[in-house]
Amino acid sequence: MYCIVGLGNPGLKYENTRHNAGFLTIDYLANKFGIDVKKSKFKSLYGQGVISGQKVMLVKPQTYMNNSGEAVREIINFYKFDIDKLIVIYDDIDIEFGTIRIRKKGSAGTHNGMKSIIYQIQDDKFPRIKIAVGKKPEYMDLANFVLSGFTEKEAEVIREEIKLASDSIETMIESSIDMSMNKFNSVKLLEDN
Repeated sequence: MYCIVGLGNPGLKYENTRHNAGFLTIDYLANKFGIDVKKSKFKSLYGQGVISGQKVMLVKPQTYMNNSGEAVREIINFYKFDIDKLIVIYDDIDIEFGTIRIRKKGSAGTHNGMKSIIYQIQDDKFPRIKIAVGKKPEYMDLANFVLSGFTEKEAEVIREEIKLASDSIETMIESSIDMSMNKFNSVKLLEDN
């Protein structure tokens, strides 16, 4: 079974913010594959179904971003699945807007949700998909920026990035993470200015 975790914050006030790109991707996958993400356990909302012929669990931790690792640890302890079957989707302010980045493993960078996961499960060797959410303007502090919403134009790009992330997960499950990285890490949705 694959465990696909989208990071975000619960509650209406956070619903369409940059920090909730992971939740938005889980919602997209749930809708596309007819998976109800409504069960409540493991400090999460989750649902189980099938993507590309494989059993999957779609997860939205309800711990708030900075404690996402608590939910992920509970799921791993309960299901005992291989760490390479954990796929985490989250927002990234450091990659070019209009792109996604797939990595096999690595550090958390500046992302508190990822720091929490790596700390709680004591491992960083799991695939992750980063969704670009734009560059922080000079005048704004980071917390306010990631908790801000998208302009209409940005929202269009984010929807396309989420679609790419969903396609990349299908490719990962059908063939391999390498295939997924080769196919999707080079896609640019916006023209260079």
